[in-house]
Amino acid sequence: MSMNIFRLCGDMSHVFSIIILLLRLRVAKNAAGISLRTHELFLLVFVTRYTDLFTTYYGIYNSVMKVLYIATTAGIVYAIRAQEPICSTYDKAQDTFRHIEFAVLPCLVLAVLTHIISGEGTGLDLFRNAQELLWVFSIYLESVAILPQLIVLQRYREVENLTGNYIFFMGAYRALYIVNWVYRAYYEPGYRHHYVVYFCGVLQTALYVDFFYYYVMSKRRGGRFSLPTQG
Repeated sequence: MSMNIFRLCGDMSHVFSIIILLLRLRVAKNAAGISLRTHELFLLVFVTRYTDLFTTYYGIYNSVMKVLYIATTAGIVYAIRAQEPICSTYDKAQDTFRHIEFAVLPCLVLAVLTHIISGEGTGLDLFRNAQELLWVFSIYLESVAILPQLIVLQRYREVENLTGNYIFFMGAYRALYIVNWVYRAYYEPGYRHHYVVYFCGVLQTALYVDFFYYYVMSKRRGGRFSLPTQG
């Protein structure tokens, strides 16, 4: 897998967002305004996407980044679920998006249908077929994984500075990866357009648009970052 400036900037944006959130949890020791369900979804995304860690070596950079995403996301989930005093500040009453029914299961159904219709698993053994299916599932799931977090922020309205920065860089990571995919399709031999990936990337980025607007406006004003009330 070749490197380009868009992928590198996307990866660094993703890493920076994780560092910001870990600082938010470790220094403030407070999980208010953070969605556990979003991070459970992201953990499922990374675990199902990176099954090739056990079968294929793409290089030290690729392997380190995959392990980093899984380990740090698992650490975030553990901290919010079980580490005091962080877990005591997590507001479960605000984090109520039914992520299994409305994210995991629909994405699994879509992945199975896509896998069957596309014929991507034709000629592959059972394990490779399962890997391909899980990879497609992870692409669909990542496109909606941020939804619980955005809903929590909408309910809190006032967004803490580090939380706002974390979500901004998460959105920037996905936007940069869309450009990376298109760039690779045109300039990397053997890499082809993958329209499911494009669609999911655009959908995921679109979910951040409203947040981006109010984030930029708050930075321009220099005041508190607040989201508008619903309705």
